[in-house]
Amino acid sequence: MSNCIFIVAIVRRLKIPTGLIAFITLLDDRLGETIVFPLLPFLIEPFTTNARTLTLLSGTYAISQFAVAPLIGALSDRFGRKPIMAICVTGSVIGICLFALTVTINWKAILPTWAGGLPLILLFIARIIDGISGGTAATATAILADISTPENRSKTFGLIGVAFGLGFILGPGLGGFLATYNVSIPVWAASLFAIANLIMVTVLLPETLSKKNRTALPKKRKLNPISQLKIVFTNPASRRLCTAFFMFFMAFNGFTAILVLYLKENFLWTPGLASQAFIIVGIIATIVQGGLIGPLVNKFGELKLTLSGIGFVISGCLLLTIANIDNSVALVFSAVGILATGTGLVTPCLRGLISRRLSSSGQGAVLGSLQGLQSLGTFIGAYAAGLSYDFLGQKSPFFGTSILLLIVICLISRGEIQEQNYSKAV
Repeated sequence: MSNCIFIVAIVRRLKIPTGLIAFITLLDDRLGETIVFPLLPFLIEPFTTNARTLTLLSGTYAISQFAVAPLIGALSDRFGRKPIMAICVTGSVIGICLFALTVTINWKAILPTWAGGLPLILLFIARIIDGISGGTAATATAILADISTPENRSKTFGLIGVAFGLGFILGPGLGGFLATYNVSIPVWAASLFAIANLIMVTVLLPETLSKKNRTALPKKRKLNPISQLKIVFTNPASRRLCTAFFMFFMAFNGFTAILVLYLKENFLWTPGLASQAFIIVGIIATIVQGGLIGPLVNKFGELKLTLSGIGFVISGCLLLTIANIDNSVALVFSAVGILATGTGLVTPCLRGLISRRLSSSGQGAVLGSLQGLQSLGTFIGAYAAGLSYDFLGQKSPFFGTSILLLIVICLISRGEIQEQNYSKAV
């Protein structure tokens, strides 16, 4: 106990800027996901080998986050950022530690045959806990908004993109390296990061939302995530593009949920090699969204970049289907590079297209619901890809993604034509 008090006293002496604490929290949130995600098929191999269970487990985090996201935001507006942030990070610690413990224990040595499903149940509980407490990113973003002036808010929000990009580079890199010793070690590393983040938030993070700026909790119906989505689909200006946004993430996150299992079973890839593919994704996505997207939008416009980006994603999907065990490294690395370029273009540009269709009064409600659409699309797409992989063939999710993305292109193109006709009529 005295050692803990001494550590806390030392930490309190550190002068860490509030913005840096929020940044580290965002980075830790990404690390917890990106360390584990490329290793998931290897981690759960002792418990199941079917794709639908893997993808359901993968998507459980997203659907849990979708269910509670409106409540987390409302609670932070009512009770302040620090207590909600501390609760969210505590939940992440519990979820990650439970996951790490479950994949480490030799269950066959201690469980009777009839209780063989217990480890999978624990893994799902761990993912649900982690997902429910996944409001860390939203609360950290709110903290950055609290400490920023309107003039420098965009610059401050740039930290979000940096944290997510670094997370996609550092997480798979560290996870792949540690997995060479034991595949469960990376999950314990993620647990330690989460514990360190909890100590920092509890001890060092000041409250950034003053009591006079706090708001009462909204009515229950406004906290219902489904009712939040009604805002999107009842707005005629954004309905078609938001449907395209939903379908894009359903398609893209669906096949990525199955990608590592595909590489493992078809090309005998190791955890380290699979993690390297995600490092490439992180590097390219960071370059595209961090440095290139502004000049590219100025030169080509959001519509052309969105359609081109979807074309890149389709090309990457199809390239994965022609790889074989002899050329898999070169073709898969090329494919994920093309995929990362595509999604790096689509994500900000499609949001921009949606934003331009809205009046200033409707911006917040619709754009705030896009994260919910993305989470719901991730869950549905992941499970659908798992079912397709098991029952229609291992390459079927990639062909299914390509077909869905062609529909997305039609939705966006038709929406643009309607917008142009409407502008001419006005």
